[in-house]
Amino acid sequence: MKKILLFALLFTSTIAISQTIRFEGTVLESGKTPLEMANVMAVNQATKAVDSYGITNEKGKFALNLNKNATYNVKISYLGMQNKEITITTQSENITQNITLEPGGIELEGVEIVREMPVSIKGDTIVYNADSFKTGTERKLEDILKKLPGVEVNADGEVEVEGKKVTKLMVEGKDFFDGDTKLGVKNIPADAIDKVQVLRNYNENSILKGVENNQDNIAMNIKLKSGKKNFWFGDMTAGIGVGHDEERYVINPKLFYYNPKYSINIITNFNNIGELPLTIQDYFKFTGGFRNMMGKGGSSFNVSSNDLGISLLRNNRAKEIETSFGATNFSYNVTKTWSLSGFGILSSSITDLETKSQTNILVPNSSEVASTENREEVAHQKSNLGLFKLSSSYKPSARFQLDYDVLGKISKQDENNDLLRESIVSGTSDTETIFTNKTQDPTSLNQNLSAYYTQSDKNIFAFEMQHLYQDEDPFYNANLETQPFNLLGYTSGENRNDINQGRFVKTNKIDAKLDYYYMVTPKSNINVTLGNTYSHQTFDSSIYQVLDDGSVNDLNNPANTNDVTYNFNDAFLGLHYKILSGKFTFTPGVSFHTYNMTNTQLGSKFNMNFFRILPDFLAIYQIKKSETLTYNFGLTNSFTDINRLAEGFVLNGYNSLSRGNRALENATVQSHSLTFRKFNMFNFENINARVSYNKTLDAVKTQSVFDGVNQSSSPFNSDFADEAISGFASYGRSFLKNYKASLSTNLNWSKFNNIQNTILVTNESFTQVHSLSLSTNYKNLPNLEVGYSLTINDYAGSKFYTDRPSARLDYYFLKSFSFVSEYEFYHYYNADKTIENEYDFLSASLIYQKKDSKWEYKIAATNLLNTTSLNDDSFSQFSTRTSQYTVQPRYIILSLKYNL
Repeated sequence: MKKILLFALLFTSTIAISQTIRFEGTVLESGKTPLEMANVMAVNQATKAVDSYGITNEKGKFALNLNKNATYNVKISYLGMQNKEITITTQSENITQNITLEPGGIELEGVEIVREMPVSIKGDTIVYNADSFKTGTERKLEDILKKLPGVEVNADGEVEVEGKKVTKLMVEGKDFFDGDTKLGVKNIPADAIDKVQVLRNYNENSILKGVENNQDNIAMNIKLKSGKKNFWFGDMTAGIGVGHDEERYVINPKLFYYNPKYSINIITNFNNIGELPLTIQDYFKFTGGFRNMMGKGGSSFNVSSNDLGISLLRNNRAKEIETSFGATNFSYNVTKTWSLSGFGILSSSITDLETKSQTNILVPNSSEVASTENREEVAHQKSNLGLFKLSSSYKPSARFQLDYDVLGKISKQDENNDLLRESIVSGTSDTETIFTNKTQDPTSLNQNLSAYYTQSDKNIFAFEMQHLYQDEDPFYNANLETQPFNLLGYTSGENRNDINQGRFVKTNKIDAKLDYYYMVTPKSNINVTLGNTYSHQTFDSSIYQVLDDGSVNDLNNPANTNDVTYNFNDAFLGLHYKILSGKFTFTPGVSFHTYNMTNTQLGSKFNMNFFRILPDFLAIYQIKKSETLTYNFGLTNSFTDINRLAEGFVLNGYNSLSRGNRALENATVQSHSLTFRKFNMFNFENINARVSYNKTLDAVKTQSVFDGVNQSSSPFNSDFADEAISGFASYGRSFLKNYKASLSTNLNWSKFNNIQNTILVTNESFTQVHSLSLSTNYKNLPNLEVGYSLTINDYAGSKFYTDRPSARLDYYFLKSFSFVSEYEFYHYYNADKTIENEYDFLSASLIYQKKDSKWEYKIAATNLLNTTSLNDDSFSQFSTRTSQYTVQPRYIILSLKYNL
């Protein structure tokens, strides 16, 4: 199968090459100076289509692939120069011709020529003409983005341009569910899109754009077709299952409205076929556009989550999933200087999971297995999620801006789990049934207030403040046959051991900083930062036992309870100097910190105060306009929050117990990174490479005790040094107009230390991911994308491999039909193939829609091969785990869609 697909792609490539000739040359100013980034476009006189286009490189060179025996109008444009048009007739030989432009072009005409180009560049903005890349099978923004040179979209809906993640998605300049690109790329209709604008070196605040380093900031703006403005557009889909014993359905209305004053987006989805518009992972990582405003401060104090480990999954990767989803996004220009925007998202899902797994507890400093746990478990989940954001931006002048944002998160999650566990220790096997229940209703409120003021051309002030309120109340219950732990006050000899723990964790955290920028010269500035981080947390927990007769045994010994208050304060002064010298940008800096930490528990206070100096350094070498080399160094003080300070026992699971250490100190992280990026518009070559090294000194580590079945652990201050090295490299390019290829490799190595059963354990892990893909983009022929990835996970000497070839076929034919099919094959195995499994997924859809008709008819099938389960593996510092979980069966859905 793989060989056939690759042969088909190479065969079509050979045919395409044999039918074209190459037209190349140099674009010059007045016959002397080469012009970089001039637009060159060839329009076929017979078909009136753009057969080829290009943008000149730094030497003014261009190269177009044109059909043989055809006549073309070749249009050349460059801002500030007169546009030029020449006529050429191709035969069977390549053509070389230099083209000279004269000064004094008309701006309006220049803009019109650029508008026709499939790809054009103006300053930091790349503009893609969406229609130039459409083949007829596109339904959503995602389908178009995957075809654009230099743009990648991963399975989670995250968009990358030139190897950088897009952090903001806008439509007509208005935020689209700020903080997440997934909802946009999965829902915005492809037929509404006119242009895709990529905004490099993006800064939402124009006041700070010239004084901060924005080289990694990428935003994307979608320009709509004229017929989609001032009118409602979107689609309404309804589908039912065909040939199933149980009912299957999908209802998916989407509505959008845009005009210069306001916009409204409405997205809904109700289904039981495994479509998840918003996963639990999406919910927890959804930032709402809130950034790490203290990132250059030198300290790291992250509020950890008390998530109970409720099982996560990917789309259509569970036994049963039923989802209800609704979201709305709006923006409103109250006046010319004041705008409001926001969104609301509600999601409810019911999920059933079946999992078989094997966990091997490792002998310290060895890949040998000390004990094994085999598990068969069935879980039933209910999850209700809510996200709400309101933003206000006031810009009375170019010198002043005032912003306020508030983001609220609410959720209610419940998981019941029935588990059959087999423990194998020294050849002896014990089996028991365990029932667990996890519930949690966390809420959080995040507020941001920012003010920016330019006092003069040399003096800029910026004030930013964020407040986080977080309330968590996870509850855990485990009902076992055997007694799990020797807790003080525990009643032994019961038929079942019913143990429970409630936790209540509250956090109030305020970050505030005042920045002053002084422009020494037009190419250098001094930045003085005065900042403070303050956090107040409380942690209360208790464990109790329910006896066989229903009575409650309160395990109220101080060792089983927590009543902790923790205050953290970091006051700092930062100094940075940014200078541009030729092709180099240097930003050395240093921050001076005074820390104060106090935790109150067990009837006493524990306090620490100290002072630190933390340097950082950034250097950027702008090799060419689209080619950079960046070095970044930083020294960071990393602090734990209250969760690892509470000294009473905490249940992490039916066989896992932990307690904190109130005397924990900070760790110091030394980080280095070197990044190379190149994007060549001449041949749409995209190269990204990055290598980073992190060393954690005086790390907070864990000492654990295993008895073969149960684990207890606690953190401690160590003098160990953990290390991690990661490397990433990718190469991609478009060629012959209709082909796109990419190759990437990702390597991660880490070494870490802990204490297991009083023995110092040093483990290493090495993960490799290698992938490549080839795709075509014809308008009148079937299009094929083939890919292959190899993942190698080496966990303390245990290796697991996953081979994953894939293919995607899409074809628009007879001016009404669209056929799309996707295939993925997985081969999962360990080094000696004692663990091995193969599984694959095939989906296909056929769509019928007459030209200009608003009605669309679709029949789609998921998991056509009826695969029943898949595998994954994971690694902790003390164990390895392989698991197999059941997935949804084959579904065939007949749906009807009406396009507004």
